[in-house]
Formats: sequence, structure tokens, C-alpha cells
Amino acid sequence: MPESHSASSPASAATQLATRLAQPEAMRRGSLSERFVKCSKPGCGCASDPKARHGPYYSLTRTMGGRTQSRFLTPPQAEIARRQIEAGREFRQQVDAYWKLCEQWADQQLEQTEAASPEAAQKGGSRRASKPRSPRNCFPTQSRSWTSSTSSNISANWPNSRTPTPL
Repeated sequence: MPESHSASSPASAATQLATRLAQPEAMRRGSLSERFVKCSKPGCGCASDPKARHGPYYSLTRTMGGRTQSRFLTPPQAEIARRQIEAGREFRQQVDAYWKLCEQWADQQLEQTEAASPEAAQKGGSRRASKPRSPRNCFPTQSRSWTSSTSSNISANWPNSRTPTPL
């Protein structure tokens, strides 16, 4: 049965947020790093001056299936990847907010059912439907050894068997 939602209720806020989340957008997980590197040429100034290092070199890194994967990007690709990573972070934050709103909504439903039945909240309000069962007898009254029970079990379980006579 549909409920009417006020503008400030968690249900309406969750519905609005779900509508926003349903809009497809290019996004990705991972991180983007910018590096300036030293080369190994003996006459290059990058070995002694940090400002003369080569770069920037951009790499996109993420973990998939327990393994880290990296990929080098050009500066235009790095800018696109930066926007996609930020969109992915915003998406995860919105999903967390959606979860919180749905849990608030669920809590409100629980509180409404408690308020609707005050007699259920009274101590001793409901009686037990049947009397409790007696505890199970988990230990036999007498111990049996394998040899003494074997002959009696065999003769009881075999309809036309005869009990062996001692010699």
C-alpha cells in the first residue's frame, strides 16, 4: 500500500536521490598520480635539480581482483580520468546517503507499528501458546557395551534367527 510522503520525509528524499543515482554517468574507481622522474643520462640536469626533472607523467591505478593495475595516460586523458574518478567518489557518497535515508525510513516504519499497538508493548501482554517441552533425555539410563548388545540386537533384528547355544 503506497504511503504519502512529505517533502522532508526520508522516503521522499530517498526517492529523489534514487532518481539522481539512476542517471548514467562515466565514472571510475582508482587514483590518478602525477610523477616527475630522473633519467640516467650523465649530463642531464634532472639528476641534481629537482625542478629540472622530466614529466609530468600521469598514471591511473586501481585494484582489480586483488591485483594492482596501472596505466600511463596523456595529459588530456589524465584530465578526463580525474573527472571520472571524482564522479565515482560522488556516486559512492550518494549511495551511502541513500542507505542512511532508507534505514531512517525503515526505522520510522518500525516506530509506527510500535505506536499502533500499545498493548503489545505491555509487560506480559502475550501468553505462551503451549506449555514448554520437557528436556530431552540425552543420556541412557544404563550403559551398554558393544559385546552385550550385539547378540541381543542380532536376535531381535533377525526374525528367523536362533540364538547360538554354547558348546
